[in-house]
Amino acid sequence: MRVRLAADTLAFERDLWRQGFKCLAGVDEAGRGPLAGPVVAAAVVFRPNQKQLPGIDDSKRLSPQMRDKAFKLIHKKAWSVGIGAASEEEIDALNIRRASLLAMQRAVEALTLPAEYCLCDGREMPAFGMNGLPLIKGDQRSMSIAAASIIAKVTRDRIMIEYDALYPQYGFARHKGYPTLQHLIAIRTHGFCPIHRRSFHPKFLYDQPGDQL
Repeated sequence: MRVRLAADTLAFERDLWRQGFKCLAGVDEAGRGPLAGPVVAAAVVFRPNQKQLPGIDDSKRLSPQMRDKAFKLIHKKAWSVGIGAASEEEIDALNIRRASLLAMQRAVEALTLPAEYCLCDGREMPAFGMNGLPLIKGDQRSMSIAAASIIAKVTRDRIMIEYDALYPQYGFARHKGYPTLQHLIAIRTHGFCPIHRRSFHPKFLYDQPGDQL
């Protein structure tokens, strides 16, 4: 039986370390798709020549239990971790794409070590003012980005669980603000709460055009 080898997710990092970039940050965000709550980003820096860590993968491929375990491992092994966010008000004012880039920029600025180079998940780079590389599906190709995706996802999920205690009628602890049927019905029943984004929402929320909550 053929054994599937684990992908080398440190290839980009090793190449950049060889070029002399010692403080290399992987950057990713969580929360572009929900109807409520902030978008949260993380930046993770590993020491040069860090070995591949077990269980560090795209956060969407991991169960909540696996993410929690990886979250602790990343904080133990990382050289520096930075977290940034953009609020629902900023999302409505800027749009979700620009707010996500802003959260990523804030995450890099929150690092205790100044980053020299950034690997970012996605198609474009925030205004970091430094060298960097956007990577499509970067959370599956770079361990630094995968680690950032886990930190961002776990951090945001914990924020939404805290909001659940304030607004229990919406079920935020279960769906984390994503547009599940349960969440949509709760909005139809109770209206929007202060953490809901107002700039976009499904047509399901309206009986007919112009019938806004």
